Amino acid sequence: MGALLKFLLITICILYLLRVLARIFLPFLFKKAVEKMGKQYGGGGFQYREYNYKGGTSNSKPEGKITVDYVPPADKKAPNLDKGGEFIDFEEVK
Repeated sequence: MGALLKFLLITICILYLLRVLARIFLPFLFKKAVEKMGKQYGGGGFQYREYNYKGGTSNSKPEGKITVDYVPPADKKAPNLDKGGEFIDFEEVK
């Protein structure tokens, strides 16, 4: 009976210790994993924006101004595609 009680007490202590260590180290591990995935997919990390007192970003443009950051290159030769799609006749079976 004493061995069972000792085993349960040691098991509870180990689980409590693992819980405390997980709260300390898991946020760091998750942060490293997210940064690694960001670099892997070409993000290079996260970009944080600083918000000013008006509720916008610090580099926000004046209201009413429209700017285009990227314009895709125009295709010289557009493929001639059937815009109607393919129609498949079907019958409903009950």
